[in-house]
Amino acid sequence: MAKPFRVAAIVTTFFPNSHAGVIVPKFLRGFPTDDGLIAPRTQLASLFIDQIHQNDVGRQIAHEYDIPIYESIRAALTLGGDSLAVDAVLLIGEHGDYPRSALGQEMLPRRYFFEQICGVIAESNRPIPIYNDKHLSYRWDDAHWMYTTAKQLSIPLWAGSALPVGWRRPNFEHPLGAPIDEALSVGFHMIERYGFHALESLQCQVERRQEGETGVRSIQCLSGAAVWRAADAGRWSFELADHALGAIEDGPGHLDPSRVEDPHVFLIEYCDGLRGAALMLGDNGYVRKFAYAAKRGSVIDAMEYHTDSGATHAVFSYMGLNIEDFFLTGVPPSPVERTYLTTGILEAAMRSHGSNGSPIETPHLAIRYTPTEAQLRRPTSTRPTDASLSPWEMPEPGATPTANSIPTGRDGTIRGHRR
Repeated sequence: MAKPFRVAAIVTTFFPNSHAGVIVPKFLRGFPTDDGLIAPRTQLASLFIDQIHQNDVGRQIAHEYDIPIYESIRAALTLGGDSLAVDAVLLIGEHGDYPRSALGQEMLPRRYFFEQICGVIAESNRPIPIYNDKHLSYRWDDAHWMYTTAKQLSIPLWAGSALPVGWRRPNFEHPLGAPIDEALSVGFHMIERYGFHALESLQCQVERRQEGETGVRSIQCLSGAAVWRAADAGRWSFELADHALGAIEDGPGHLDPSRVEDPHVFLIEYCDGLRGAALMLGDNGYVRKFAYAAKRGSVIDAMEYHTDSGATHAVFSYMGLNIEDFFLTGVPPSPVERTYLTTGILEAAMRSHGSNGSPIETPHLAIRYTPTEAQLRRPTSTRPTDASLSPWEMPEPGATPTANSIPTGRDGTIRGHRR
């Protein structure tokens, strides 16, 4: 038997529908996808939970699958020994009872966790891949430290959310080197937590433009009536917003400001002159999906990002499969610089929001990178099908998945497993 590839899961808290709750169990049960249930290729070897939620399920799952829970991050990485004993780290610093900064940012301890992980890696002199869920940190200084420290220690680092690997309607992305004159994404709900999703759904598209990503020169976050005044002044495109909303199935069809409560817009000036915007349309139910639209000449491309997949939360299956690919190869499926940049955009937007919409100059975000040709695993259909929507039956701990539950290749090997 080949030596198992061992993963340590370091999470803030673990309750149903939390990010830990929808990601970690897939590394034990398998990944429901449109192509069937795909078995894990890695072994969850340890778990650290910073805060035990009143509806905690992490301890129960760990008990059922015989996963040791450790009281420190160091112990989870060393498996209670003296040196690094795992092969990759799944860092999920989302949700939990943490304070908010003066700007309203959730002070999630991602840098604090990451620093301890890097300490163990540096002691052992064995760089292993680290995946960080969502943006790197609420503070730019912390995000910069994380990115540069990973470089200094030769640690493979990847980060981001499930939006770029979800279903798309239509199944669209810009060809590499495509001309883009202006772009806009639509989001909703909390401006920091969901604003990151809106920014990432924008960035994973515009980075594919001619000459690749050039970085961002300035950010401004406007709120309330100032959002609509900025549209009237031509600072963001009502036409693109109409097309983006028109791409949402069962959506409002077009933008009606009278139906939007508490709007915000992030106005982004890229270093090459591209104008981008992330339009956040509140939390009153007017919009409950993410969408994107861009103009190239007289042509407008528009699409919806679809993440609803029922009890399986299968969009996180695609996220998990990409994380596994990264763990096993050490090669990020997309540039980590995308999340590095969107982290900085979001922090600057929050600073602008905290100063009544003042523009923020961002010379530190002159981050250039070249997007890779499609490496990410994501569904090709526009809506979930098959195991993505089927009831997710939990196999008995230690049970061998059956041929009926795990798809196999033509040679009879379990799809997703190493031979």
